Amino acid sequence: MTQRWLILDLCAPLMAFGGVAIDQVGPTRDFPAASMLTGLFGNALGWHWSDWQAHQALQDRLVFAARIDVEGRMITDSQNAKLKKDDRGWTTSGKPEGRAGDSYDAPHRRRRDYLADARLTVVLRLTDADLAPFLDHLAEALIRPARPLFIGRKPCLPTRPLFAGWATADTAHEALSETAPSEARAQWPDGEGPSGHTILNLSDLRNWRSGLHGGSRLVVQGRLQRAGS
Repeated sequence: MTQRWLILDLCAPLMAFGGVAIDQVGPTRDFPAASMLTGLFGNALGWHWSDWQAHQALQDRLVFAARIDVEGRMITDSQNAKLKKDDRGWTTSGKPEGRAGDSYDAPHRRRRDYLADARLTVVLRLTDADLAPFLDHLAEALIRPARPLFIGRKPCLPTRPLFAGWATADTAHEALSETAPSEARAQWPDGEGPSGHTILNLSDLRNWRSGLHGGSRLVVQGRLQRAGS
């Protein structure tokens, strides 16, 4: 059945697509995570992080695929900060935010991986299309977001408008293939395209009530060819 797909253009000097974090190391993957896209739309819609029911419902409805139009390179940022319990900082809400934790005698050290100078295209639709938010609501939120948007982490500001139009196709793979560069690397849900490629059990779902890992889904990774080639 032909579906309508929202197209996102992810382009930034730095992007972070998350991954399974262990200790102080924050990795990134090559492709966007379901939880990251959920957070991106939640931020655009003006949801608070405590609105876990709305985030969970949106994540459960996402069907998306992504392709790499420009391959980036991985860089690692080593971060050091000495935090005090009375430290405060400004946020996008326009008022300072404080901490409730203790002071640290030594600097807090962590590592964060980023994709530098990459560009990806995402096609996305929602199941249960008669439920709000509708796909048009997501597009409007990207055009006129309630808050500044970032791609994965707050330093990852986009350099282009995120909303890139619409596509109509039967599957996510077909929607990506319509304008794909030759031999572009891509990822799509199992069942939303050919399965004769690498199938992964991808851990990119979040339990929005607890804020912890919330499960995995089957995805296919392979290469696209321009339609008609």
